[in-house]
Amino acid sequence: ESTPSRAFDNERNGNGQQTGGQQTGGEASDGSCRECGGDDEAPAKQTEPKAKTKTNSKTQPNPQPNEAAGKKRGLPRRQPAPDFPKDSVWLNTGGPLRKQDLKGKFVLLDFWTYCCINCMHILPELKKLEQAYPNELVVIGVHSAKFEGEKETKNIEDAILRYEIEHPVINDADHGVWNAFGVNSWPTIVLLDPEGLELGRHSGEFKFESMDAMIKELVPIYREEKLLDETPIRFELLAERQAKSALRYPGKIMTDDAGKRVFIADSNHNRIVVAGYDGTLKMVIGSGEIGQADGPLDKASFNHPQGMTLVENVLYVADTENHLIRKVDLASKTVSTIAGTGEQAKHPWPGLDDYADRFSETGKWPERWAGPPMKTALNSPWDLWFHDGMIWIAMAGPHQIWKMPLDQSEIGPYAGNGREDIVDGKLIPRQPYEMGYSSFAQPSGLTSDGKWLFVADSEGSSIRAVPFDNKQEVRTVLG
Repeated sequence: ESTPSRAFDNERNGNGQQTGGQQTGGEASDGSCRECGGDDEAPAKQTEPKAKTKTNSKTQPNPQPNEAAGKKRGLPRRQPAPDFPKDSVWLNTGGPLRKQDLKGKFVLLDFWTYCCINCMHILPELKKLEQAYPNELVVIGVHSAKFEGEKETKNIEDAILRYEIEHPVINDADHGVWNAFGVNSWPTIVLLDPEGLELGRHSGEFKFESMDAMIKELVPIYREEKLLDETPIRFELLAERQAKSALRYPGKIMTDDAGKRVFIADSNHNRIVVAGYDGTLKMVIGSGEIGQADGPLDKASFNHPQGMTLVENVLYVADTENHLIRKVDLASKTVSTIAGTGEQAKHPWPGLDDYADRFSETGKWPERWAGPPMKTALNSPWDLWFHDGMIWIAMAGPHQIWKMPLDQSEIGPYAGNGREDIVDGKLIPRQPYEMGYSSFAQPSGLTSDGKWLFVADSEGSSIRAVPFDNKQEVRTVLG
């Protein structure tokens, strides 16, 4: 019996939930978001963490094979998997699908919800897999809503277009598919083999390389057994029916009264559009191609930019899906990168990897967490605000508020213990993830009255207030 290496760290009955050191609800240590009720349900009270084994399932899941369900030839261990409900609402395809329709293909089920930052993070990894295995693999999105508004088919269709998803999606509004597969967190991926049996699953974020290594092992096995159907398959995508438009899902907007200008993050066109108050086009920043290129405005490239802030004649941009902060000199008409490495950060504590050895020797954490901007990885910066010589950053991925001085001497977290929750209190702990400090849930928008930084805390459906005076505490204003 063959057992290829696994990209999965949990079995059907285990689901990989890690409870030690983790709050009830919110984001788990594996980069997944536990189901924690609707909009009006208060998050569970934080408690002291229990000891737990260190894991890093976001980047390299720990392999665990499933139990066999009828061992056959040289195939890996597998187990039965349910079919899709007959009454499922299918989107981004010409009609409903059954497992039989996908016989001969590997099928990767992605259980997601469109508000979840962890779910957003794995979409590029899924796209890489689809491109690497166009004839062997079919990805099926199972949209199991967290909030009431996410159950609406039209809202899911908008999310499919906004996230540029190119595979079928089930509107699993009543969690029928979710329950049938025993899923308990977003995102969760489940891999079915060409005979429709489950090979394994993983909860939390993952990287393309881990899944790619496993599928590369599996494909020749199933090809040799003549179970793999490599006939090209295509679906009728929503994007194919969309008319061209001047803007495509613009994510943020900012005004400049002095220059009578409107700056628009034309997110899905990967550029910034500058217009006058009268609507006349003044400038386009970015070629429209996805990339990280610096240089002249028409050569520079972005990846779904979001928030901006203007300091004199310099525009700062949260280049969200590049995990970068970009600087646009409007006088010289050039774009440069000032923060981030271009790779998603694995954790929200700059210097932690280097500091771990010192901590084991001294037993002390640093007074504060900060690192050189160009050597510090970021995680989905979503909005920016300028105040008192500082650029303030809504860092959606690690659920924190960061800051960086204009001289670009350092960057690091200012508020939030890195746990996804709605918790008021002291700004930030010295010990990573320590309880008893403020927590945020995917902060995505910023504004200010000069004394407080107000935060749209998206996953928590709340508005938070972060003090510029570090002696004060974070509080919840609404929600």
